[in-house]
Amino acid sequence: MKPRSAAPLVLQPKSTHLGHWQRLSPYLRALALALTLVALPVPAQIQGSRAQGNRVVDLELALLVDVSASVSDEEFHLQANGLAEAFRSLAVLNAIRTSVNGGIAVSVIQWANRANQRVSVEWTLLRSDADALGLAARIASMPRLIHGGHTALGSALAFGLQELESNRAAGVRRVIDVSGDGRANDGLPLRAVREEVIEHGVTINGLAILNELPLLDRYFRDHLIGGEGAFVMIAHDYTDFAQAMAVKLVREIRAVPLAKRNVTPNSVHKTRAGPEQFFRSDLMEP
Repeated sequence: MKPRSAAPLVLQPKSTHLGHWQRLSPYLRALALALTLVALPVPAQIQGSRAQGNRVVDLELALLVDVSASVSDEEFHLQANGLAEAFRSLAVLNAIRTSVNGGIAVSVIQWANRANQRVSVEWTLLRSDADALGLAARIASMPRLIHGGHTALGSALAFGLQELESNRAAGVRRVIDVSGDGRANDGLPLRAVREEVIEHGVTINGLAILNELPLLDRYFRDHLIGGEGAFVMIAHDYTDFAQAMAVKLVREIRAVPLAKRNVTPNSVHKTRAGPEQFFRSDLMEP
């Protein structure tokens, strides 16, 4: 019997030529052009494409990694190594094994200002431990593609949506997972893009790194996350990133209903004990 390759299957994009975003609203398309945001085209009807040969998966997960000016090279490597370590963890490997619809599709995107979003790991299908470990190796070795720039959360979300719409996966669920250590100060308006992403049936989750802004998770809760089952987690600094990301990935992959966790959608929650240290229980503003 021919041995199965340990290399994960890469899901190539549907198109690679430049063009306008066909699925974003006219308002956002005009803003994107005004801000000189270059993107790839997306299919005219994602619903139709799902029935035309795309690979059905449990989850399409776009992982957006902050590489703006506030992130040092050391902190970037802590993020990359932490994300790789998360995919090597037994908890995440076990979660991937629970997939019943053909696995999960994952891509890693680096983001900074309005004009700087780069795919650093192409869409990759995970169905086994070997697939996840292969992806972890690619993440651990990925170079930093963007150096400096403001924090354009809205533009990052728009780029993440375009990547979800233009891959060759047909996910039962679609999630944009944003990690970062700052508030939006550049690019497309976050509120408008957030609403557009949610209208496309995509959930936005956040991992707030609190090394510079201790209440950043509250900003993420109020202005960034949205969609079905959306949540925020916290890493107190970059050294917490690996464990926080592992807990977050397990929750995203397994999609444990919030009703079964006794929490409210779109909230920052839980006490600081064990894995729950990455959630915040103090919901009220000071």
